[in-house]
Amino acid sequence: MSVHTSEIKINVELDENKIPEKLHWSAPDGGVNKEESKAMLLSVWDHKSKEALRIDLWTKDMPLDEMKVFFHQTLTAMADTFQRATSDEKMSDTMRDFCDYFAEKLDLTEK
Repeated sequence: MSVHTSEIKINVELDENKIPEKLHWSAPDGGVNKEESKAMLLSVWDHKSKEALRIDLWTKDMPLDEMKVFFHQTLTAMADTFQRATSDEKMSDTMRDFCDYFAEKLDLTEK
């Protein structure tokens, strides 16, 4: 029996102060090869210590308005993922309510 593995690679170019200047990511199984990005949020569950470990990176030229949209879309996706992972529709809907509030307060909603 052969085991298939898949790799996701993230390359970060840093300036002299170790601030990200460029982010590129590859996921060959998904057809992604050295695509540029301006921001990334990565969470990994450490089952031994029972805590989330995070890597949050963004380039110095990530526009603030795009960062706000990025966070809104990420929070909305997390609500969807939470529902798929837990089948907890009530809490997922509560999370989506917050996402609507977040978008409204940041004036992200379409007029």
